[in-house]
Amino acid sequence: MARSEKERSGELGRLVRVAIVHHWFVTRGGGERVAECIASLFPEAEIFTLVADAPGIPQGLQERRLHTSFLQRIPLARNYHRHMMPLYPMATEGLDLRGFDLVISSDSGPVKGVRVDAGAVHLCYCHSPMRYLYDGYETYRAQMGSVTRAAFSATAGRVRAWDERAAQRVSYFIANSEYVADRIRRCYGRESVVIHPPIDLHRACVAQPEEHYLCAGRLVGYKRTELMMEACVRLGRKLRIAGAGPEESRLRKLAGTADVSFLGEMTTEALWQEYAKCRALLFAADEDFGMVPLEAQACGRPVVAYGAGGSLETVRGLDVVKDRATGIYFAEQTVASVMDGILQFEAADDAGRFDSAETQRWAAEFATPVFLRRMREFILQKIPEAASVMTPGIAETM
Repeated sequence: MARSEKERSGELGRLVRVAIVHHWFVTRGGGERVAECIASLFPEAEIFTLVADAPGIPQGLQERRLHTSFLQRIPLARNYHRHMMPLYPMATEGLDLRGFDLVISSDSGPVKGVRVDAGAVHLCYCHSPMRYLYDGYETYRAQMGSVTRAAFSATAGRVRAWDERAAQRVSYFIANSEYVADRIRRCYGRESVVIHPPIDLHRACVAQPEEHYLCAGRLVGYKRTELMMEACVRLGRKLRIAGAGPEESRLRKLAGTADVSFLGEMTTEALWQEYAKCRALLFAADEDFGMVPLEAQACGRPVVAYGAGGSLETVRGLDVVKDRATGIYFAEQTVASVMDGILQFEAADDAGRFDSAETQRWAAEFATPVFLRRMREFILQKIPEAASVMTPGIAETM
């Protein structure tokens, strides 16, 4: 008697066991989106993480079997997981991945260091080596209070040495940008293939743009929101800020009575509507990749971006490419440079140098199906047997 497709899938699934590992599910961002998309390729894969909080678990993973580390049992760990750095190595190596043939980690933290069986393949999709342990060490350290700084200084070297050793156990690295591929090379001495993160084009909407500018993202120091805010205040431009975070209180005080609107944490649908309505997105961060500029471009809106890091890969700056430009770069993370970028953008925009349809076409090159196809091809190149447990098609609306 012929076996059903479900029975055959179940039998094949026992041949290749797959685990997806993400550093933590505490807030939903680009990294969590990547983990969700990777997991969509393997419907039977089990999910592992150091610590999880329900609001941070992507919708597509909420019904999956989720394993956490001992950090989950520490009081307040979900709120203060970043303060648990000295425990990262022990927590990571304590995740039980015995019996899995393919382990795929989505990592900007320590989980590249998971222990896997001899003969198992470990693919690490690296969002970034831990900046606070490498090239961002002094910057992060300077922002800490005296007690935190002392503890960080005493333990960072040990965790960095462990992280470097852990990187050598990875079978293959995938970088989310050329910028991160270079950092993987410098920090770990490893080569990687670049597969850009996925953008949800099905959420894109188009509207008549208004005169205000938009900043979007978590309100944390390295986003440099204060630069964009001060630039708009000095130029007399309206600014809307979407997002929340530890910098919000300070930024509100800096804004005073200026024409700056704080929108707070927004639903996904509301955020995409904000993208569509702005004259342009302002982006001052030195990001490893940066999905927000592409989301704005998916709605046809140009970007005024700091010309460094991932922005060089996600925005086509008019000062670099004369055709198909989708924005403007400014040269420095200073108020004066942001102001100059805004004025250059306005002159070019008034001259009709940006085309919303062309901007959308550029963003489409980073669409979710593109990411899923490239991930599928890379995985099957390294472990062809995984075909037996992968989804047969590519979801257009993942």
